[in-house]
Amino acid sequence: MVGEKGIGGLSHRSVAAEADVPLGSTTYHFKTLDELMVAALRQANEGFAKTVTASGAFEDTRVDLAGELAKLLGEWLAGDRADLELEYELYLSALRKPALQPVAAECGEGLAEVLRRRTDPVTAQALVALVDGICLQVLLTGVRYDEAYAREVFNRLVPSGDCSEDRSGD
Repeated sequence: MVGEKGIGGLSHRSVAAEADVPLGSTTYHFKTLDELMVAALRQANEGFAKTVTASGAFEDTRVDLAGELAKLLGEWLAGDRADLELEYELYLSALRKPALQPVAAECGEGLAEVLRRRTDPVTAQALVALVDGICLQVLLTGVRYDEAYAREVFNRLVPSGDCSEDRSGD
């Protein structure tokens, strides 16, 4: 529902109508609108981190970390645009809604956890920040995702021992 109407269209009444349930059902499960938004953000959080985890590619140290990350990001960005917009709209709502901040922090933690298996914690967090930056550029500016560019900038962050590509030109 938020995907269609944005955060501004989110209310107990609109969710109940969309789900075809009595209004009391939504207010019973979610006492406040913030609780409803937290639930929506938790559901949306399953985006890219879940894709990365499901790929299993990051378990194999022979897999090119930068290349695989760039490929998976491209596949994710080629998916349903409404789902991507929803995830980031909810994520950015944490700027004004303190109840969402802990859940927003969880957004990148799943991805960072997977990346820490292949690199140090600081580099993992930097890669998460870069993924977010690339996603925001694609979503906000309409620029097309450039996998070669993403691979190049990921390669700049990944220590040379973690990547099978020749990085002598870096």
